[in-house]
Amino acid sequence: MLSLVPTPIGNIGDISLRAIEALSEADILLCEDTRVTKKLIHILKERYETVFKEDQEFISLHSHNEKEFIEKLEVSFFDDKVVYASDAGMPGVSDPGQELIKYAQQNGVAYDVLPGANALLTAFVASGFVETKMLFWGFLPHKGKDRAASLQGALNSGFTTVVYESPHRLEKFLNELHVESPERNIFLAKELTKKYQRYVFGNANECLTKLDGNFRGEWVVVLEAGEQHNESAISQKDILELDLPKKTQAKLISKITGENTKACYNRLLNL
Repeated sequence: MLSLVPTPIGNIGDISLRAIEALSEADILLCEDTRVTKKLIHILKERYETVFKEDQEFISLHSHNEKEFIEKLEVSFFDDKVVYASDAGMPGVSDPGQELIKYAQQNGVAYDVLPGANALLTAFVASGFVETKMLFWGFLPHKGKDRAASLQGALNSGFTTVVYESPHRLEKFLNELHVESPERNIFLAKELTKKYQRYVFGNANECLTKLDGNFRGEWVVVLEAGEQHNESAISQKDILELDLPKKTQAKLISKITGENTKACYNRLLNL
């Protein structure tokens, strides 16, 4: 039997009774990081006096070894109670887990996925954006044309879109948003459920001002829904780098973003 068990994203009190039961009864614990899972178990023992099996086996399973691990699996491995737990949040959401589910489906292994803490849904609800159709975009590529194209896709999806971003790239991301969609409302959630949880709302430039250079922490970005447009591999940045008159640039940008051509032209004059 395989169980995917979500773990708290910050506040230990968010763990469910079912998650505690599954962790305590597991014969084998597959862990994104065994040190993190062992620390969680220690807290559960101390705070909630949970009794765990003494001979539990801990196995590291993360994004770098997941494929190789699954290729070597035998179906008999799941004769024991096997639990997969990511470091924080729901397995399979920007964390390993989906490949295990696929293996279970293809090999007739019984499995279950427990509900629980999740930064994606928490930030989506906290954003207050009334468009209830939501798209999870995950992490953008780190750089280059792939990042530019992915950002365009997120901005022009037609849905409220949720993006994960690291503290090392958040400032860059907000500056990109300021160029590509300066009036778009966004919602930032920092360190969800933790002591220094913080919400920030506004357009990209307003958020940059409010943050005042403090980008430390784990962030979720929620983009307010815009009009849906055809995906384009060309970004506004690409167009601005072309040696073209600003009126021509404005027309091209309006084609890929839906922005009013005149408003776009006036904005380019002020860049």
